[in-house]
Amino acid sequence: MDFAVSEGVAEGSAPAFVPSQPSRPAAAAASLFEPEEQLQAWQTDHTRAPIATKIVVAGGFGVGKTTLVTAVSEIQPLQTEALMTTASEDTDDLTATPDKTTTTVAMDFGRITLDDDLVLYLFGTPGQQRFWFMWDDLVRGAIGAVVLADTRRLPDCFPALDYFESCGLPYVVAVNHFDGSDEFAADDVREALTVPPHIPVLIMDARRRISVVETLLALVGHALDATPV
Repeated sequence: MDFAVSEGVAEGSAPAFVPSQPSRPAAAAASLFEPEEQLQAWQTDHTRAPIATKIVVAGGFGVGKTTLVTAVSEIQPLQTEALMTTASEDTDDLTATPDKTTTTVAMDFGRITLDDDLVLYLFGTPGQQRFWFMWDDLVRGAIGAVVLADTRRLPDCFPALDYFESCGLPYVVAVNHFDGSDEFAADDVREALTVPPHIPVLIMDARRRISVVETLLALVGHALDATPV
């Protein structure tokens, strides 16, 4: 422990020592290690083993995957965002998202606890085709996927739909409604994407936590129906 000499010591007497107060930089550094999240029941009671599940969030470029993970994660989400430069002008179409300045180059990661013991780990995939080689690793072990769609550019989600159809992973289609875009009914989107009748199609807002939670619950329910124990 650090010590400091007290002021006002009489001449000839032994100096008194008192513990010094931590400096502001030291206090600030200590605060970095304080837990910021509220502990869940399964974190405080070691006799309760959580049911951990992995979910993938996929879709086209700029469709809202990072926004979805950020909106619902109970921990600070891991993001691999990189600034977009002129080098990507020929490959990344910003017509529908002119204000987008960053892009995911590896993955997004977040966590949410549902129903006390059900823990969902969310993995957002990169949207650009040049990063699709990472999908096989990100999907391994997942119980299902959320395929985000933007009605202004529905064809962008076709690669994700084809991927999950080919690998047999249960998925739901979530239409992320953007401000200023036309609203369509879920049945109209289903018809436009030729999504099979047993696949849930939802209309949601990736910015709203409750909307994202409802989408995730729909996926968990669909995954249980598709792959019963």
